[in-house]
Amino acid sequence: MSTLITAAQSLTQFSLGDALQFVLVALLAVGFIVLFKPLLRGLALAALLLVKPKLSKEQRLQRRQMRDTALLNGLINAADGSPSNAAELRALASRG
Repeated sequence: MSTLITAAQSLTQFSLGDALQFVLVALLAVGFIVLFKPLLRGLALAALLLVKPKLSKEQRLQRRQMRDTALLNGLINAADGSPSNAAELRALASRG
């Protein structure tokens, strides 16, 4: 409880010099962030790649083929009324 009282007392004793110092420090921090924005962005991207690496070319091709196959299978299932369309879609799917 005494910590809360001490914090409240220090907030009430806030002077103009302290306010100017706070504004100056905030402006310097914003200036450094703007100045080093490309570096910070690169570091963030590197950290993201450590957590979630990009897929290889083969993995991307495999995912694309699986997605296309699932799309064709969905079209085949939706074409119940027309057997000729279903046969044509099966022929497309078998080509890979």
